[in-house]
Amino acid sequence: MALTLPLDDLEKIKSVDKDSMCKIQVEMPEFCEEAVKIAEKLKIPDSIKISKSISITYKKPRKIVIAGVGGSAVGGDLLRTWLNYDLETPIIVSRNYHLPAYADHETLVFVVSYSGNTEETLSSFIEAVQRGCMIVGISSDGQLQTFCQKLKIPFIKLPAEIAPRTAIPYLFFPMVIALEKFRILKNKRSEINEAICILKRLREEIRPEIPTPKNIAKQVAFQLKGTIPVIYGFGPFESVAMRMKTQFNENSKIPAKYEVFPELSHNELVGWEGHVEFTNQFSILLIRDPDESQEIKVRIDATKKLLKGKVGEILELYVMGKMTLAKMLSAMYIGDFASLYLAILYNVDPTPVASIMEMKETLRRETNTTAKVEEQLRKLIEG
Repeated sequence: MALTLPLDDLEKIKSVDKDSMCKIQVEMPEFCEEAVKIAEKLKIPDSIKISKSISITYKKPRKIVIAGVGGSAVGGDLLRTWLNYDLETPIIVSRNYHLPAYADHETLVFVVSYSGNTEETLSSFIEAVQRGCMIVGISSDGQLQTFCQKLKIPFIKLPAEIAPRTAIPYLFFPMVIALEKFRILKNKRSEINEAICILKRLREEIRPEIPTPKNIAKQVAFQLKGTIPVIYGFGPFESVAMRMKTQFNENSKIPAKYEVFPELSHNELVGWEGHVEFTNQFSILLIRDPDESQEIKVRIDATKKLLKGKVGEILELYVMGKMTLAKMLSAMYIGDFASLYLAILYNVDPTPVASIMEMKETLRRETNTTAKVEEQLRKLIEG
């Protein structure tokens, strides 16, 4: 009788993955397609009068800020690193209660909260209104939807009732389409189409039904088991490395970290010169691109030599596709599934995030920021 590997026992996966996170992840390519269709319905007004003293005029922005935290901010990271060397308009992701000082009436602010109730994001929303920023709200429900509808601010409503981390297509593609509508981004549809095609093809190689010997995501999970993942990216894969780190945190329920070339060559490397009994508790996952520059290739290969024998495992994950977006999303998709499979190996349900929920409840009880934001909004409208 053939031996069934742990991750090839579909009943075992179902018994651990009680909320069917793996099944939801399988649908990611369709989520991407739906997200594009939803965003295409967005209408950008010429202007909005908020109060006697505040009006918002929509025009071609000179700056872009994505206000969000957690899973709702990752789409902004993907957007920033994807367009960093392609778009003249600067993009930053603001993970805080406050917007940067330079956010003004020439700034487009995407206010992104999957739940619509994230207190940091709602605080940023009020500041964006006060400063007359061009605002586009993105959420599935909650106070953000209510506020946007009350003020007639452009709003993209997302499907509800999935974990924010699995909603990444809905938190990314709407911003891409919105930038098209603001006429600062064009000729990206072929890149979007290639990315979705690559995801559909890749799905048939990493979904739960595909056995471990043929499934790169399952292999990555096996190799990482028992160690702390450290993901190294570069260029557009900075955001992908960060996404992987957070997926190992939330799905696998383990510590993880990420770093970026070439910066890590100037500090991170020295950290591995310590005692092997400590450093071998970590494993390195290198994101590789067949088209990476000679400078990056030399750095990565040199890093592999320096770390050999000092860490638990050194893994190389090669991206798929010809264009940048496909490469980014293919690596991200493998990382998503690898984090789920690692959760299964640890016999941990990937969906619950108890610590996050406890923190949110503490904040709700002790700061009551949402109520303060509601009061600020009332004063704005009346003023």
